[in-house]
Amino acid sequence: MKRPDAPRQRDETIRRALLRSLRAGPATALELSALVGIREREVADHLAHLERSLRRSDERLLVEPARCAACGYRFTQRTRLSRPSACPRCRAERIEPPVFRIGPADGG
Repeated sequence: MKRPDAPRQRDETIRRALLRSLRAGPATALELSALVGIREREVADHLAHLERSLRRSDERLLVEPARCAACGYRFTQRTRLSRPSACPRCRAERIEPPVFRIGPADGG
């Protein structure tokens, strides 16, 4: 029987850790999950909350959209922050994930 791991002690919240990591440079959800210590599937929910929180500041969460590795289709109209499962154009499932970063509110 596998013993459950002890919970990690945090000196900052998950969202503050995500913000710190994104200020250091762009990252995918997989990279953020490794940096912050959460599951990849949890990252999108935290990023959505972080995006709302940043509206009150001079920073924004910027997203480089996911892209189909087979045909190059870019998911520019997608509002969800998670990786799409398949390309609507060619139905391929090899999708390059979206890349997130923090930038100025003016979009630059």
